[in-house]
Amino acid sequence: MHFSWEIIVFYLLAIDAIAANIMAWGTDGKWYKKNFSFFSRQFPDTKGWSTFYLVLVLWLGFMLWRFGAWG
Repeated sequence: MHFSWEIIVFYLLAIDAIAANIMAWGTDGKWYKKNFSFFSRQFPDTKGWSTFYLVLVLWLGFMLWRFGAWG
């Protein structure tokens, strides 16, 4: 498997998107608000945005696959 910088960035974004969805769907948000109070006000932990983010990252991965970035 050929690793390029696009694939590495995709994997980092995929891990972040999955973690965001776990935070949004799997917790009640109290831990996030308690430990990241400034960020929780600027970037709320919502199910809609995290799902949209995951869909965009998956679309990016599909486009990378279609254009042959995975060799």
